Amino acid sequence: MVTGPSGGVPLGGVPLVGVPLVGVPLGGVPVGRWSVGPAREEELDAVGTVTAGAYLADGLVDADAWYTDELRDARGRAASARVLVARSDEGAVLGTLTLAPAGGPLAEVARAGELELRMLAVDPAARGRGVAEELVRTALERAVLEGRTVVLSTLDAMASAHRLYGRLGFRPAPDRDWHGSGGIALRTWTWTPPQGPGPEVERVTWPPLRTVTTPSGWRVGLSEGLTRRANSALAPQDDPAAALGPQVLDEVEDVFAAAGLPSVLRLDGAAGRPGGATAGMLRARGYAVRVTTLVLVTDDPLRAAALAVGRDPAPGGEDGSGSGDGDADGGGPGVPDGLDLSGRPEPEDDWLDLWLGEKAGVGTSGAGLSRAAAARTLLSGAPATYLTARRAGRTVGVLRVAPAGSWAALACLVVAPGERRRGTGRRLVAAGLRHAVDGGAERVFLQVEAENHAARRLYGRLGLRPADAYRYAERPAGDRRGRGAPAILA
Repeated sequence: MVTGPSGGVPLGGVPLVGVPLVGVPLGGVPVGRWSVGPAREEELDAVGTVTAGAYLADGLVDADAWYTDELRDARGRAASARVLVARSDEGAVLGTLTLAPAGGPLAEVARAGELELRMLAVDPAARGRGVAEELVRTALERAVLEGRTVVLSTLDAMASAHRLYGRLGFRPAPDRDWHGSGGIALRTWTWTPPQGPGPEVERVTWPPLRTVTTPSGWRVGLSEGLTRRANSALAPQDDPAAALGPQVLDEVEDVFAAAGLPSVLRLDGAAGRPGGATAGMLRARGYAVRVTTLVLVTDDPLRAAALAVGRDPAPGGEDGSGSGDGDADGGGPGVPDGLDLSGRPEPEDDWLDLWLGEKAGVGTSGAGLSRAAAARTLLSGAPATYLTARRAGRTVGVLRVAPAGSWAALACLVVAPGERRRGTGRRLVAAGLRHAVDGGAERVFLQVEAENHAARRLYGRLGLRPADAYRYAERPAGDRRGRGAPAILA
């Protein structure tokens, strides 16, 4: 019986290979579609019930043990740590995971700069659907957003948990193994984000129509306002950690003002995180963070492509925690009948129509003509292949694949509303990954907004891992808060 040290039943205390879904979790609500997010105050009692109930169901604690009371105390955990919840659309709590920062009362082995994962629990009736894996993946994304690495403790007997950790990029750290109460051996595993492409490679695959370099070396992309990636200011290439200050901002803002565009800054690393001096300075000048973007990567694109169509070629690669309930366009991995995929070196009009309809609400005719022309020029600014999915001759999905040395970028995935929940998005991604490898890429990356939960779930299940994050801070055109005299640009 594991009782754990000072609250130390390890992560992995709930088996990750669950029984088949039987339909009604401890919360009494049938399981349908579900999502992961921060626990709400009104959910905390249910979180405690599910956590203790899961540990009791697996025989890890006794009903009258002190640790069982601690497991039930989700409100206490929420006061000093972040509590994640997997919830059904009907409101049932299916699973939970606690994220304890180093130095907090719930951290047992975390060192400075680490986030410790604790008290993973999945309702027995909700297992076999990938709930535990999604909880852990969400925690890893949170760590990347905060600039942290991750640590957890587990038991030798947790073989299925170890397979999960290995798939997600965790590695054993035997020099940090420890013993809990009663001499129980606890194994420490750590996670460090994989190497990402970095802003320069990302920019190569999506260059702006025009770039103005300020006297301070910041590069301001201008592309008729089409996408923030091509209409934002990037730190100097030779000094990516260059500090923002009033002079830098004056210079950048003057460039955007001359183009009639809002001022948009790409903030990498600590500069984009809330609470710092940079964040306060930007707020005082009227900036607000509009979008947070995760950079996801895979160093095994062919395996990711196989997973996209429902196959895992790796030995022992079966997803013990379940494949879940759909992809970014809502469908499973099955092959849709009558779907035709093709690729071209330039975007065709129907490709452009579908993408622009998602991005800007205009097409390639009428008032949208000039904007469509700008979009075509923007997209064609770097070598790329434009994949199109058609059904009965109608374009129903698009994807762009752009090479950059040993990397390739996937972007512009759009599936027509009437085509969603049919696996078309998966088919496009699989084709894009294979095309990247055929073109010589060893690794593939993509950028996804942190709030795009469905896409993040799809890409995570294909083995793409969070490597980096950045934020866009934006100030409306014409806002001159905090400004002195206009800067003179060389």
